[in-house]
Amino acid sequence: MSDDALIQVQELIESAESSLKTARALLRSMTGVSDASMERHMEKAGSMASGSAVSGKVIEGIFDGQNMIDSEGQTYPVPANYASKSKLVEGDGMKLTITDEGKFIYKQILPIKRRTAVGSLIQEDGQYKVLVDGKVYRVLLASVTFYRAEVGDQVTILLPEDDEAKWGAIEAVIPKQMADAASKSALNSRSTEDTDGELSPSVEDDI
Repeated sequence: MSDDALIQVQELIESAESSLKTARALLRSMTGVSDASMERHMEKAGSMASGSAVSGKVIEGIFDGQNMIDSEGQTYPVPANYASKSKLVEGDGMKLTITDEGKFIYKQILPIKRRTAVGSLIQEDGQYKVLVDGKVYRVLLASVTFYRAEVGDQVTILLPEDDEAKWGAIEAVIPKQMADAASKSALNSRSTEDTDGELSPSVEDDI
C-alpha cells in the first residue's frame, strides 16, 4: 500500500471518529440521555500522556470497572482474571498494546488514589454487588469466584478516593460464619463484664 493510500485511510478513520463523536453529542442533546460515568472516563483518557513507542499499536484509556475506555468512547474488554488479580479500580489509567502478532497486552500505568470499605456481598438482578452504607457497588464475578465468596460474607473492597464509582475491587473476604462467630464472641465477652469491667459469675437456670 502506498503512502498516499495510508494517509487517505488515516483521514477516513479520523473523519469517522469525529462523526461518531458528533453523533453522540447530537443524540444526547435530543434525548437528554447521557452516561456521565463514561464521559468522565473519556475525558480523563484524553488527558493522559502518550506512552513511549513500542512495537505494535498502543491505546491508552481508563478502566471503568469492567472495560478500558479510550478518549473516543471506544471500549476494550479487560480480562476479568487480570482485573481481579491486579485489583484494578475504576478510574485507573491503563495501556493496551496490540502487538504485530495480534496479542492484546494490558498494563496499569496510572493507578488512582484508593480507599477501602467494608460491606456485605449480595446478589441483585443476577449480579454480585457489595452493599456499603446503603450504597451498592458491582464486583466482578471472577473476583467472587477467586475468593470463593458467598452471599452474606463481609467483603473489603477498594474504591476511588473521590467515591465516584459504580464498581469496587474485592481485596479480602470474611466468610459469614467467621463474622457471626466474632460477633457472638464479642457479645458474650461484654455480657460477662459488670460496670467496673470486672468479670461477673454467670447465672444458670436451675434444672
